[in-house]
Parts: sequence; C-alpha cells; structure tokens
Amino acid sequence: MKPSILFLALLCLISGALVRAEPYQVVTEEWAPYNYQVNGQLTGMATDIVRAIMALTGDAFEIALVPSMRASYAVQNHSRTIMYSMFRTPERESLYKWVGPIAQESIHPYQLAAVARPITSLEQLLHAPRITTRHAGLVPSMLESLGFNNLDKSAGESHQLYRMLLAGRTEVIIGDTDAGVAYYSRLLNIAPGTLRQVPIELYRSSLYIAFSQDSDDAVVAAWADALDQLQRSGELARIQQRYERGDAQ
Repeated sequence: MKPSILFLALLCLISGALVRAEPYQVVTEEWAPYNYQVNGQLTGMATDIVRAIMALTGDAFEIALVPSMRASYAVQNHSRTIMYSMFRTPERESLYKWVGPIAQESIHPYQLAAVARPITSLEQLLHAPRITTRHAGLVPSMLESLGFNNLDKSAGESHQLYRMLLAGRTEVIIGDTDAGVAYYSRLLNIAPGTLRQVPIELYRSSLYIAFSQDSDDAVVAAWADALDQLQRSGELARIQQRYERGDAQ
C-alpha cells in the first residue's frame, strides 16, 4: 500500500474513533413508569432499557431529566442528542433517527368507577363537561386534533390528574398509558376498583428512542443492535415485566 493511501486510511480510522468517542446528550422527561425519579434517582422501564443498551455498546452518556417541552426542543435543535421515551408518529417520522420499539402502549380515558353515568361512547366523551389532561405534549395535541373542545389543560404533572379526579374537580382524565395509570394508582394508594377505564382506545402506538438528525449512523445502528440483543436474550421482556407487575419502584 502506498504511504499516501495508508495515511488516508489511518486518518479515516482515527476520525471515526473520535466521532464515536464524542459524548451524546441524553434527555428524558418525567413520565412514569417509563422515566421518572424516586428519591432523586432516575429510574423507569425505558431508563433501565437505555442503560442496558449503553452497557452493551460501551457508552456512558449522562442522562438528564428535564421538562417535557425542553426535552423535545433539545432533540430537535441540539446536536448529538438522544431522547426517550417518544411515541413514533407520522408527524415526527422525518424529524429524528429512531431505535425501537421499546414498548407498545395504549391511552384510554379514566373516570371514577362510582360515577352515576359511566361514559361508554366517543360521542359521550366529546360532550363530557370537562376532561382534564396535562398542559402540553402529545396527549393534549392528539385530543385537540380529534375535536375535543372540553379540555382542561391545567395539570402540570401526572399525579395532579388523579388528585383532581378523586377530589371531584373533574369528570374524566386522559394523560397516561394503562401502565402509567397502574403505577400512579400504586403510588397514590388508590384502592383497586376506584378508577374505571373508559372503553375507548384513543391512542395506540409504540415507544421509541429518538436521535437528533445529526447523530452518527454508526451510533444509531449500535444502539439498534444492542436493543435487538436485549430482545433475543429475553432481558427486554424481563425489564418490561418488572414494571408491569409493580416489582420495580
């Protein structure tokens, strides 16, 4: 091999190694049971999956828990940024590079089981006196696109939804996946049978890890391969089941 060709090949290898070694920013939001804090420690189903992926890839990127809008802004506008957990929607498809799915989830409305007139149809839901949801994010946007004009978007955090419902300050809440409702029911000591799932699936999609568009394809591919390893080994299912059973905090 000529010296000039050898030099160029060596330069490419060094450049690739430097690109691979440069750290990425990983952000997530408070959204149990996928990503949330307990006693100041970040945990959750998706957090455990992301950490398991990094254990396989050899990455040691720091994870920052930030408000929802800030996390979305970061992955869209900052270089080398990773965000989880994110629903993969047609509107978001071209904005990111994707790894997943890490879970598939549904979103239903919930009301008190003891309510005098339980809601059973979309028409009834559209005309409910008040539906409380979080102030920002995919869920309120999705509800508005479906024609809901009875939304109360005053809840800043998920736990506020349940407290408002239990206090009689709202008739219906929509904000969490079914796994999230089960988590908050345990966290807030809501007795089994207190909440009623309205039999209307408003949204169903898969949760993914999203990479900013400038992310190196080799990094994205390495994370996808690691997730595939977790799935084949059964570790992905074990992580999911711990949170579905409530074994994890």
